[in-house]
Amino acid sequence: MFIPKANRIAVYSYLFREGVCVVKKDTVSATHPHIEGATNLEVLNLMKSLNSKGYIRITFSWQHNYCYLTPEGIEYLRGYLALPAEIVPATHKKAPSRPEGRDREDEKFAGEGKPAFRGGNDREYRSREGGFGRGGGN
Repeated sequence: MFIPKANRIAVYSYLFREGVCVVKKDTVSATHPHIEGATNLEVLNLMKSLNSKGYIRITFSWQHNYCYLTPEGIEYLRGYLALPAEIVPATHKKAPSRPEGRDREDEKFAGEGKPAFRGGNDREYRSREGGFGRGGGN
């Protein structure tokens, strides 16, 4: 299938920027929801071509193709789009580290409360009179 170069570059740049691409198995859709200018059929065929070359891995589920870039695909797209080595897909970027949690105050949890939660044996929290059921009460 002939795909215009502008559409091919748009699809490849989106795939490289995000690192993943979702393509619905719909050949009559006029446009792809995330990529400007390219039809869904063009994106589907480009992903199929990249998969046969081993540049992406495709998982198919519920009429959608989930396409993931492989390391070989990153190198291929970096060469095709003439990008420097510093630019990486969003899926390969390190997430910002989460801030440390606040320190728990031991006094807050060591105070009043049921004895069972303070590490006592299981008889401490039961009443002295016993209860209902087998062997309990009078």
